[in-house]
Amino acid sequence: MKTIIEPFRIKSVEPIRFTTREEREKILKDAGFNPFLIHADDVLIDLLTDSGTSAMSSKQWSGIMDGDESYAGSRSFYRFEEMVKKITGMEFIIPTHQGRAAERIIFSIAGGPGKYFPNNTHFDTTRANIEFSGAEAVDLLNETGKHPEIRADFKGDMNVEALDKFIQETGKENIPLVMLTVTNNSGGGQPVSMKNIREVKEVASKYGIPLFLDACRFAENAYFIKIREEGYKDKSILEICQEMFSYADGATMSAKKDALVNIGGFLALRNSDLAMSCRNLLIVTEGFPTYGGLAGRDLEAVAQGLEEVMDENYLHYRIRSTEYLGEKMLSAGIPIIEPPGGHAIYIDAKRFLPHIPPHQFPGQSIVCEIYLDGGVRAVEIGSVMFGKYDKVTGKLKSPAMELVRLAIPRRVYTQSHIDYVAEVLIEAYEYKEKLKGYEITYEAPMLRHFTARFKQIN
Repeated sequence: MKTIIEPFRIKSVEPIRFTTREEREKILKDAGFNPFLIHADDVLIDLLTDSGTSAMSSKQWSGIMDGDESYAGSRSFYRFEEMVKKITGMEFIIPTHQGRAAERIIFSIAGGPGKYFPNNTHFDTTRANIEFSGAEAVDLLNETGKHPEIRADFKGDMNVEALDKFIQETGKENIPLVMLTVTNNSGGGQPVSMKNIREVKEVASKYGIPLFLDACRFAENAYFIKIREEGYKDKSILEICQEMFSYADGATMSAKKDALVNIGGFLALRNSDLAMSCRNLLIVTEGFPTYGGLAGRDLEAVAQGLEEVMDENYLHYRIRSTEYLGEKMLSAGIPIIEPPGGHAIYIDAKRFLPHIPPHQFPGQSIVCEIYLDGGVRAVEIGSVMFGKYDKVTGKLKSPAMELVRLAIPRRVYTQSHIDYVAEVLIEAYEYKEKLKGYEITYEAPMLRHFTARFKQIN
């Protein structure tokens, strides 16, 4: 195979500030050993998130200059609405400033004490918005998805039998909606098959429960379906996306992912009564229904990005370049979730640092070390992000997996940047026995990973 090249030319560049290890030691200590609290100027390669960190195209930038900033009825909104309707087939499109705003609106209305929301795997803000309402977020990932070392095509699938059993035991009246996250972020960026989407819809419909998609990375999921699932290789990405959404009654979307923009999101719905309730809350918390917390220029950029993200040349480059990093790590013996996902590589921190127990946060140890060694910023997805304290014993209840996510921004870094990241990780893996655990010195009651502070355990 020939080298996979970037399907674009670079038109503008941003300089990177280089730091020494000695400088980074002070920076990390001042940040409480939490990469979220490091100034971006002090980061060499930033893989903390792929959310809002994409490079926009020349057409997106030209759309920004042409954005209509009318308070009500902006033409930029109608272009945005038309594009979202084309992809989702849903009638009611509600713009929000980002995905978590869409989540807050829908779960404020549908949630509350005694309610349950099953998902393949909820991500952090989704879970937080559900729990903030008083409801409970329930993960029903298939068994294969819980084993990082097992290779399978669709490890992001929901366990359909477990869903059916959960609905029977919990009562359909206590489950306002079922959700599927595509791709499954917390599960390693693993895709969800069309077969699974269809089967989850069938179970939900049997009990009269609507199905929603968390559609942040819908295009990447559609590309995996095209190359891995029988019957889809000759379909266009748009056709696959339209079928995915055809099984859903609603969707939340952070446009900061697969719409290739720095800010934006939406809530898409089929039910008119629910849409009215959501728009009423939108007006109170976000803005008028035709801008929803966004400038008209942002709506233009989202509409253009949604078109560009479905280009197969782009998606081929996107998925293959992520896989490239995974292959370099695997060849060095570094344990990751296999096969590599679409937007990120996930290090299996349990196997990387078997001498550090979950309550000492092995993933946090890795993210600190790769920043110290090479200025690379990543994020822990394990006991820091999802761990909870038992109300009776006070002991930490850890999630099934301890991971470190290396989220790759879209159209930002070149192959040499990724080669550098691999070199930093390989070096850290060579002296992994020397790494130490951490303990929390400060934490917020919700979403603690954003602001927590740590100290190293000696």
